[in-house]
Amino acid sequence: MKKVIFKIFGVIIVSVMLLQTIVMAASTSELRDEKSDNQEKINDAKDELSDVQEQKSSTQEEINNLDSQISDYQSQIDDLDSKISDLNVQIEEAQKKLEEAQTEYDENKKLAEERLVIMQESGDTSYLDFILSSDSVTDLISSYYLASELAEADTELLDGLEEERQAVETAKQELESSKAELNNSKTTKQSASAQLEVLKQEKNTEVAKLSEDEKAIQAQIDELTEANKTIDKEIREAEARIAAANKNNGGSSGGAAAGAPSGSANLNNVSSSGFIYPVPAAYANITTGLYYSSGAYHGAVDFGSGGINGQPVFAVADGTVIIAKALTTSYGNYIIIKHDNGLYTLYAHGQAGSITVKSGDRVAQGQQIMRVGSTGNSTGPHLHFEVRTSPGNYNNRVNPKDYLP
Repeated sequence: MKKVIFKIFGVIIVSVMLLQTIVMAASTSELRDEKSDNQEKINDAKDELSDVQEQKSSTQEEINNLDSQISDYQSQIDDLDSKISDLNVQIEEAQKKLEEAQTEYDENKKLAEERLVIMQESGDTSYLDFILSSDSVTDLISSYYLASELAEADTELLDGLEEERQAVETAKQELESSKAELNNSKTTKQSASAQLEVLKQEKNTEVAKLSEDEKAIQAQIDELTEANKTIDKEIREAEARIAAANKNNGGSSGGAAAGAPSGSANLNNVSSSGFIYPVPAAYANITTGLYYSSGAYHGAVDFGSGGINGQPVFAVADGTVIIAKALTTSYGNYIIIKHDNGLYTLYAHGQAGSITVKSGDRVAQGQQIMRVGSTGNSTGPHLHFEVRTSPGNYNNRVNPKDYLP
């Protein structure tokens, strides 16, 4: 009777320990799911931050261009001010010359008119007047000649002065016309410069807002990163508890590996790291490497040959499923396996409803775990494949080519 009680008691203890192991495994899976969700948010935030920084840089470049244009306009306005100032001096000089010419013309005209009045008051001058008033023939000729020359000189002088006055007047008008054109040009440039200044202020306001957005996004990234650090610690602690529980249970694992691997997996082509290709050999062509063509870091390789949609996805080595999850964004349907050699692999964008394993399952090398699809953030059917070193975090991604056949 005592033996039976001891056996029952032993079974209860083992059951409790197994249940504890299962609960801890579930807890670890939930932590990894939470961490994965956080990492996706971090990735999305980083993309958003990159967009904000790019927009901010572009806007700042626009501001710099506006500054350059405003500076050019100001330089032109300063040059116009200098030319207008010079024209004002020339106009003042022309006005002075015009006044002097007018004064000289008026004075000479007055003298000529006075002489003409005197001659008119003396009556018509005739040859007889010159003969009677002259002492000699020479004096007669000289007097008549001088009178004629004086009248002609008065006329020529007045004509010349008038031409000079008109020339000065014309020059002054041309100067004033040039000044008016320069003033119009200056007004236009000042208006354009003012508009650019308003646009510059708007861009500065936009940059200030983008800077605030940048700070907010960075704060979000920092907060999520700190949360993931805490989760990493909790995962390590949970794994340690699971290992201790398994040791107490005699080394038993949470689940058994599935049966024989799919015949489509090439189990004969194994790398030095012990990995096979995660897709059938006919589709084991890498279409995107560790870096995108743009130079951005990919952190994975893609298998995207034509016709790959719906093809089986294989576990590259024996291991335990850590995460098997279906998302509508980011990785889409994805699986993370922790392998016995300490490496982690991630398989993403699987077909909807095609996942055949769950968290805690043991899988064998070559076992089908889902099918190739295009779920989540994907532009076409392909398998996104990552290799991570311990402890399997996002920042532990390495080049999968170094581990594949």
